[in-house]
Amino acid sequence: MKKLLLATALVALSGGIAAAQTVRLGTEGAYPPFNFIDDAGNVAGFERELGDELCKRAGLTCEWVTNDWDSIIPNLQSGNYDVIIAGMSITDEREKVVDFSENYVPPADSAYVGLSADADVKTGVVSAQVGTIQAGYVAESGATLLEFPTPDETVAAVRNGEAVAVFADKDFLAPYVAESNGELSFVGPDIPLGGGVGLAFRESDDELREKFNAAIKAMKAEGVLNPLIEKHFGAAAKKF
Repeated sequence: MKKLLLATALVALSGGIAAAQTVRLGTEGAYPPFNFIDDAGNVAGFERELGDELCKRAGLTCEWVTNDWDSIIPNLQSGNYDVIIAGMSITDEREKVVDFSENYVPPADSAYVGLSADADVKTGVVSAQVGTIQAGYVAESGATLLEFPTPDETVAAVRNGEAVAVFADKDFLAPYVAESNGELSFVGPDIPLGGGVGLAFRESDDELREKFNAAIKAMKAEGVLNPLIEKHFGAAAKKF
């Protein structure tokens, strides 16, 4: 009987250990090519491929969770998932409430896109996604900031005349410009913002953060991260 109880306890313990290794990855699912929902209803894009590879290298079983951008940090802190992998730029302001991994996308450029290349982005109405570093930049630029919950809405605001331009990651905007048949144009020079894109963790999850950091470093050292960036963002994308 004692052996049976011991065996049962060991099975329960091992089950608990296995459960503890299941990590929930929170993403937006609305920010291609970083992340989006495919026709089958699954998370797809650069971060899906990257996240699955990082979990494999870290020896973790990962589950994907989608969450609206404007509440993505509060829901990390409340325990709805364990990691944010959602095209989130590393900033000093965000570092006050979350801990970041090292970046898995180098510091990239933001850009304005309007219906004409001479749109007044200095004093006009400029759209940006709420809670982004681009929204913060516009708010301090002298332009009138018009915020939307989703990135698609920021582009739609330009097309329907609510804003003279949208300000966002250039990697996000480039496909819209390329596929617009000349309707949309980049406005002015590119603007570098942020410290690159990283995973965000609760400040108490140092051990988990280090597991992912080790996997990111290994991918960089082995030369497999840059080809993944190029696959999703194109040959001109900034790399490590």
